[in-house]
Amino acid sequence: MNKVPFGPTYDEMLHPETISPDVRATALKQLHDNEMDPINLFNINWKDADNKVRKIVLPPELTGVDANIVVMLGCGFPSGSHKVGPAYSTLIEGLVDGEISAEHTILGPSTGNFGIGTAYISKLLGLKAVVIMPDNMSKERYERIRRYGGELELTPGSESDVILTLERTHEMMKNPKNKALAQFELMANYRFHRHVTGGSAIEAVKGVGNGRIAGFTSAPGSAGTLAAGDQIKVAFPEAKVAALEPYECSTLANGGLGQHRIEGIGDKMCTLIHNVLTTDFIILIKDEETVQGVKVFHDGTDLLLKMGIDPALAKILTYAVGPSGICNIIGAIKLAKHMRFGPGDNVVTIATDGFDRYDSVLEELNARYLELTENVLSRWTQDIFIQADEQHIYDVRRPAAKQRLFRQKESDWLKFGYTQAYLDSMQDQAFWEAEYAKVAPYNHKILAQRGE
Repeated sequence: MNKVPFGPTYDEMLHPETISPDVRATALKQLHDNEMDPINLFNINWKDADNKVRKIVLPPELTGVDANIVVMLGCGFPSGSHKVGPAYSTLIEGLVDGEISAEHTILGPSTGNFGIGTAYISKLLGLKAVVIMPDNMSKERYERIRRYGGELELTPGSESDVILTLERTHEMMKNPKNKALAQFELMANYRFHRHVTGGSAIEAVKGVGNGRIAGFTSAPGSAGTLAAGDQIKVAFPEAKVAALEPYECSTLANGGLGQHRIEGIGDKMCTLIHNVLTTDFIILIKDEETVQGVKVFHDGTDLLLKMGIDPALAKILTYAVGPSGICNIIGAIKLAKHMRFGPGDNVVTIATDGFDRYDSVLEELNARYLELTENVLSRWTQDIFIQADEQHIYDVRRPAAKQRLFRQKESDWLKFGYTQAYLDSMQDQAFWEAEYAKVAPYNHKILAQRGE
């Protein structure tokens, strides 16, 4: 494999404290000193230098609910987003299986963060990457992909037109020198989030409230992050999992299609790796509110302090939450209200990335509103968070609702060569357990490649 370096196992990504102390210490140092050192592969995890899950707990003063909204922070991952995890997992599985080598060009269909992760991991592993993404995303995303050495293959449209990136990817895959990290359809994405994100979520609530997870919310782009809900339900069977969609593109909720501006989610499909069996609710979030929420967190520190928000938390909010994170937080609040969760209950959600790739998004918001006084930000805080309503919440626990989602998945994926029998097998939880069980053999394969 031409000296392609190898990184952590799935277990080491869940429990980085089990990594060799020398490797762990060097990796943590290089995360800040040299992001392009391959040892940063060992920083692909949810934990800080003290081996605590990176998270914040939003108080009732901000959320308007008594339940704890626990937000896991993805901005601490190398490349600034947790999407680097499934990019690494997909690549490393291909390498240990011998399906990918240093001679291949890696294709990464994405609307942003997974593409950034693909370019970054490919650079660290000495591989060439081409990221296929819509041509109307934030300029910061394109710049970061190029900074990591990735090439861009742009398709028409925006977030809602990700299907075009898949079509372009499948066309480019006809060249045997190209290997695709198709996040929407490869089970390494599912395995990473079920094992690493799900296991980390369970750790994140230790010492918070009653120490259990009552709800988990995530807005699917690839739907990989939703796989954390499968593991959460193993530990806490009563937990409710909600998938969040843009109000403007309500594909899972009712087959609706449309343009929206929440980068990273709402891709007009039921992805192949979405286990709809464990999704209890679908909640729609208005795209404008997610950008307004970023404005409140980034520029509304004085307002938040007046509301009684802890100064340390207010500081974190200025940089640690992007639009999809705001979407997830709003969804968590709505789920807490809908389920009447009370004091001691915990709703866990994810901030996929931080503010560092959304300056242009706020510039556009500022241009549209012209005058954004503290009074305006206060009104937005009330409307978006504290007074979030229970509208547009769809209960999909009944068999008829599950079948509708399975039909959506068939509509989306039969045309890409998957068989009806394969799609039907996904209607049994045993399919998903079998996919998850592959974590253990991949752990052994990665260790073997490392000579351990």
